Amino acid sequence: MKILLLADLHYDLKKFDWVAHLASHFDVVVIAGDHLDLSSIVDRPAQAVVVQKYFRRIQQQTELLVCSGNHDLDSRDANGELVAKWLTRAKAVGIPADGDSVLHDDTLFSLCAWWDGDNARARIGEQLASDAARAPSRWIWIYHAPPSESPTSWGGRRSYGDQALHDWIERYQPYAVFCGHVHQSPFVSGGSWADRIGDTWVFNAGHQIGPMPAHIIVDTDGVVAYWLSLAGGETVRLDQPLRRPIHALEEVPDWLRDVGRAAALQLA
Repeated sequence: MKILLLADLHYDLKKFDWVAHLASHFDVVVIAGDHLDLSSIVDRPAQAVVVQKYFRRIQQQTELLVCSGNHDLDSRDANGELVAKWLTRAKAVGIPADGDSVLHDDTLFSLCAWWDGDNARARIGEQLASDAARAPSRWIWIYHAPPSESPTSWGGRRSYGDQALHDWIERYQPYAVFCGHVHQSPFVSGGSWADRIGDTWVFNAGHQIGPMPAHIIVDTDGVVAYWLSLAGGETVRLDQPLRRPIHALEEVPDWLRDVGRAAALQLA
């Protein structure tokens, strides 16, 4: 299975175009939150309408999995906590999102909402406990914030990680956690796009300028992950311990070259 992981597209329609153009090359596309952008001159209801159209374009080509980020919160629930209510409309047309769990081949994906308070955090804990009881050996969480005490949450001056997530990782040890939120992590000293907490891989592609988003490709059959950005490419073997510095990408398989050529045509 080949998975494309992105996050923090922040209503950048050129980036959404890039994803929609390449989606068919992957078995699963994951967008881990912050689809909308609080600083945009376009109001969020209008942003949500446009982003859902992109979701449907991607969904027509492959499996799309999404979760909410802090920029996506547009309503309050019965407990007064902020939620991404607009994502329920995506769920209504068959796009898995916050609170859903999806079994794809031999992999269970748990899609976690951005939590704004104790009640939402408790619901995530209940979701993970329930999924743990039926999870196969490959269990992947989609969760916008990276965990605390990880270079994937390092912003250059301090960590922006989620302590609850770190505690859940230590308890359940899923195969991987797909994150975003901290844009700088892969690009600053002390930060990284990849980490390992016990047996769990943690990935955060980061955010960059331009029409191509920084992204991670996880190839579960090849047991390898690639990070691709304007800063270059790096790769880790998923069946080996994580070693730093992480290796630069040197040998590119044919299928990844094909993706690169398709991306170049899209950007031309």
